[in-house]
Amino acid sequence: MRRGEWEAAWRLSDEELRRRRSGSQIANPCEPRHLQAIWNGRPLAGKRVLVRCYHGLGDTVQFIRFVALLRQIASNTLVWAQPQLIPLLRTAAGIDVLLPLHDGEPAVDRDVDIEIMELPYALRVTLETLPRDVPYFNLGSRSFHPGVRARPAVGIVWQSGDWDARRSIAPSLLKEMTELDGIQWQVLQRGPALASCPAGFGRVPRISSILDEAVCMRSLDLLISVDTLSAHLGGALGVPTWMLIPADADWRWMENRDDTPWYPTMRLFRQDEPGHWRPVIERVVDALQKWRQSAPNPSVAGRLSASAGLHAPGQASTPL
Repeated sequence: MRRGEWEAAWRLSDEELRRRRSGSQIANPCEPRHLQAIWNGRPLAGKRVLVRCYHGLGDTVQFIRFVALLRQIASNTLVWAQPQLIPLLRTAAGIDVLLPLHDGEPAVDRDVDIEIMELPYALRVTLETLPRDVPYFNLGSRSFHPGVRARPAVGIVWQSGDWDARRSIAPSLLKEMTELDGIQWQVLQRGPALASCPAGFGRVPRISSILDEAVCMRSLDLLISVDTLSAHLGGALGVPTWMLIPADADWRWMENRDDTPWYPTMRLFRQDEPGHWRPVIERVVDALQKWRQSAPNPSVAGRLSASAGLHAPGQASTPL
């Protein structure tokens, strides 16, 4: 998969599927959900297919694109997804029924179950047939406090989930970015990490849901993020996104590339050595200076103003 040899990967998956079927080990309930193999190889064509979203929020945002492809052959598509993603997923194509994920089993009739990250294997997607049209969430006319802006807006996210600290960047390393002129920073970081927000990044958009974040993000001229939900959301919305990734990055970002077939508006900034973020930040600062010189003038409609819809770090967020 790292080398883009997806056909070869699917042949290996076929062998693994045969071994699991012979051992009756499909969907072992003793395994954590994200490690469970759900699909038993049954054909999907003409069937009512339940898509289980057992991985992270970013994984669901990235792989939901395959449900539209599935819908071309299935009679019905049911998506059992993380509750906080439901409002956003309502704007994606190909989903007949959305169900909030919970412990236990969904009370819904279906013919076949599959985990969302098994879809490219089951559909025999290749690097050439990977759906890459963006945006694939239709936010319609939703806007986030439009107003006049004198400088390009750049979103920033520096911390990923706690389960993989290698993806996060110490806020102290971002100081050089805050010193750049001509940029209106929008802090999209959420959770406890927001308390360590570097002073130069200013104020924080009021966001109370992932759908809010998507609407806010669409107003940006650029998003800079570590490998986390926000980066996937920016890529899925077609927002120009710079993603900062560790040297031992996940398989989906492949090897020796500064672009990705998953998101055509995304640029990758990789560590040269594990744990060494400073050279990455230096490259980002240099790229920002060049980008700022050629960045288009901020538009009025759909943009964040310099003050509307913002609050200081630590204040409570309110809905749109």
